[in-house]
Amino acid sequence: MRFRLGLFIGLGAGYVLGTRAGRERFEQIRRTWERVSGSPTVHRATERASEVAGQQARRALYTVQSGVEKAGGAVKERLHGEAGPTEQVTGLLAGEGSSGAPAGTTPDNVRDAWQG
Repeated sequence: MRFRLGLFIGLGAGYVLGTRAGRERFEQIRRTWERVSGSPTVHRATERASEVAGQQARRALYTVQSGVEKAGGAVKERLHGEAGPTEQVTGLLAGEGSSGAPAGTTPDNVRDAWQG
């Protein structure tokens, strides 16, 4: 919201200062700005937008915190818990019966495997 307000102020100032519209156009722009900025509707909309932004920020913070807690729990489980998926797959591949050959009889290199 602040960005948009700053953008509009910057555009307005640039227009007023950058053009040669004269004093009459400047007074018209100033009156319009005062009317818009002093409007109760604009004040209510600004307050409501601020409230909504605060609510969304709290929701986003909660989501990030819960994600960090889940990731931290997963890391702790991996470090101190059961074997992870890598160890499980390695165990299955290295176990007896994985290739049909007895354990310890696998060739030392690929060439020997294909000549066998």
